[in-house]
Amino acid sequence: MNLFFADMPANVPMWVPDVFVTAIKIFILVNVILGLVSYTVMAERRISAAIQDRIGPNRVGIPLGGVNVLGLFTVPKWTWWGLGQPLPDALKFMLKEEFTPAHVNKVYFWLAPAMAMVPALLTICVIPFAGTRDITLPWGYVMHSPGVIADVGIGVLLIFALSSLSVYGIVLAGWSSNSKYPFLGGIRSSAQMISYEVSMGLSVIPVFLVMGDLHLSEVVNYQAANGWTVFPLFAPHWPWHVWKSYILWIPMMISFVIFLISAFAETNRLPFDLPESETELVGGYHTEYSAMKFALFFLGEYAAMIVASCLMVTLFFGGWSLPLPFYMAWQDQWWSLILYPLVFLVKMCCFIILFIWVRWTLPRFRYDQLMGLGWKFILPISLGNILLTGILLALIG
Repeated sequence: MNLFFADMPANVPMWVPDVFVTAIKIFILVNVILGLVSYTVMAERRISAAIQDRIGPNRVGIPLGGVNVLGLFTVPKWTWWGLGQPLPDALKFMLKEEFTPAHVNKVYFWLAPAMAMVPALLTICVIPFAGTRDITLPWGYVMHSPGVIADVGIGVLLIFALSSLSVYGIVLAGWSSNSKYPFLGGIRSSAQMISYEVSMGLSVIPVFLVMGDLHLSEVVNYQAANGWTVFPLFAPHWPWHVWKSYILWIPMMISFVIFLISAFAETNRLPFDLPESETELVGGYHTEYSAMKFALFFLGEYAAMIVASCLMVTLFFGGWSLPLPFYMAWQDQWWSLILYPLVFLVKMCCFIILFIWVRWTLPRFRYDQLMGLGWKFILPISLGNILLTGILLALIG
């Protein structure tokens, strides 16, 4: 037993410390995701205000300003740029009346919000946010797979399986509300997610054909050695070292574009927010919801957007890696558990800003346009891209 658990009784199984450390990682990661969700909402409000040339929320902060000190000077008001706004927003949802209409199917009406939120939190457990080599911490404890909660061999398949469950929450919400607008929103959502989930799954097949491994941690290690999937120039060595990555750049870029479009559709973000579509369906599947039940749908959408951003960073933008020759050697150092997640977080935030920017820039599709794009264009291109990748791999050996 190492120094961290030196005082534990001798009859305690050896796997107990690992369970304890995994519980700590889960606790930290869930709270980080929930915090990111809150401040993503805040970022969306500020960015949309900037796009529309208006002032967003910038008042909520620490109410210590305006105090006169001994008649000498007045402490200036410090509002922290409105960064305290998520706290009153959360309190607002918590303190609102939890109203359940009499005409709804109560069991499924209560269950639906949780089913929309939980899958997004579960999928984050297989995404590597740092290196997966064993690290010896300063007090002697050896941490196994420190940068991921569950380094499973079917990581991306597990993500698709779990994320597809969120549609059940939306469909249940629409059906159990016993109202025509929520029901139409639920039907739209199920059709939309089925349509674009197929393309999203097919878009990652070329990536794994090239890398030959479904471990997401190995996908990051491959990109660290051979250049990022969509930016082969971002390699730790001279580009000719990774000439195969240049040949495969076109199918990889096609995969990324298809995955990005499908991610917008899967997260119900504009221009693919047909399940809500306020101009047609009032509020869509969550029309009858209020207070924390509505907040769970709201949080689930943003959590799904964060997970989609994490997955794009992992598959196409090198994950936590940087194109520096000495960067990968730091995996064995304990401080990589701070540096690598910060690099990952910065990349992820870039995609979140992209999601927000697109929402406040593009108009909503008509429903027939949305379905036509998915089945007539995105799906055939996905299948053709798999064929192109296979041919190129066969030619370059």
